[in-house]
Amino acid sequence: MSIAAPTGPTPRRRIGLVTTYPPTICGLATFGAALGDALVRAGNTVDVVRVRTPSDLATVRPVACELVNGDRSSMRAAIATLSRCDAVIVAHEYGIYGGTDGDEVLTLLDGLAAPTIVIAHTVPSHPTEHQDEILRSVGRMADRVVVMARTARDQLVLQYGFDPATTSIIPHGARVPDRFVDARRSGDGRRLVELLTWGLLGPGKGVEHMIDAMALLGDDLASVHYTVAGVTHPKVLARHGDRYRASLMERARSLGLGDHVTFDDSYRDVPTLTEFVASATAVVLPYDSVDQVTSGVLVDAIAAGTPVIATGFPHALELLSTGAGQIVEHRSPAALAAAIRRLARDRTHVAAMTDEARRLAPSLGWDAVARRYATLADATPTRSSAAAVSA
Repeated sequence: MSIAAPTGPTPRRRIGLVTTYPPTICGLATFGAALGDALVRAGNTVDVVRVRTPSDLATVRPVACELVNGDRSSMRAAIATLSRCDAVIVAHEYGIYGGTDGDEVLTLLDGLAAPTIVIAHTVPSHPTEHQDEILRSVGRMADRVVVMARTARDQLVLQYGFDPATTSIIPHGARVPDRFVDARRSGDGRRLVELLTWGLLGPGKGVEHMIDAMALLGDDLASVHYTVAGVTHPKVLARHGDRYRASLMERARSLGLGDHVTFDDSYRDVPTLTEFVASATAVVLPYDSVDQVTSGVLVDAIAAGTPVIATGFPHALELLSTGAGQIVEHRSPAALAAAIRRLARDRTHVAAMTDEARRLAPSLGWDAVARRYATLADATPTRSSAAAVSA
């Protein structure tokens, strides 16, 4: 079953979209659903091929078919469905396809007769030999490749030998609020700085450094509150339980931060979450990684008009370069504390970052992003001969 465009103008394109998809819980599934919906709003018909493992929950949204890891018949069905499209967008992430390092994606790409745009969600700086081979093969098989940051494009061209003429940058999309809102204020007027980290939790998020930073604030702590919103990532939960999140709660308690650090596991739909993010003074992304080239949470924050305090991972360095936030050292509670103090003491600094985030926000909206994918699909040449459907 396809996702048809709303009643009205005849769809201009039939676009295939290969991705994980709800009810799978991961950033890639959220990305795929949002991009598909935006393409439909633009008047296209979208044939979603949901990538899943045999144990994943059954789909709750209409899809054209499912590509089940290790299932050859589903691979044939996916190739046949997608080859009828005007263009196919394939999300690439090592962990979602079947085979070693997800190398079943190569079977898919090899079989497609339609022009293909691959979104490279992960570009490893230090790949294994097999990961390197897969990504280079993806670059050769795809007609176009999209990344979401300049750093990733440079890496694909310089490290992996991708053709710069066919490697494009389209930002990660996000929901832009209908109106921007001012940061939350408590009734007693003391909490002037509301900080937020949200998303699926697990080691590497660096939240422990932020909690330690709160403990260094001294007198400034009275005007600061920090919310950690989210539950443990399902993959982390399956392997290690809820230990990381529990350790963060114990850390805050032991440092006497009970009134200033809140853990919130409430579910919020996209509009409610956007409003929640928009009402924070700043979003804090204290990630441990120095290689992260794409962060959906970072884009969501800027699209909501909210400044970001982040460690210097590549996507943050790029997106915050015009002043929509502040970069701090990795794994440094002292650096985080210094950034928070400036938020508490310098309202002009906060206002300037907020203004820049709101200036950037419209270009990050899903509808703007979907238009760029549709334009790229139009510019992608039709393959001269249909590939054999074999798997």
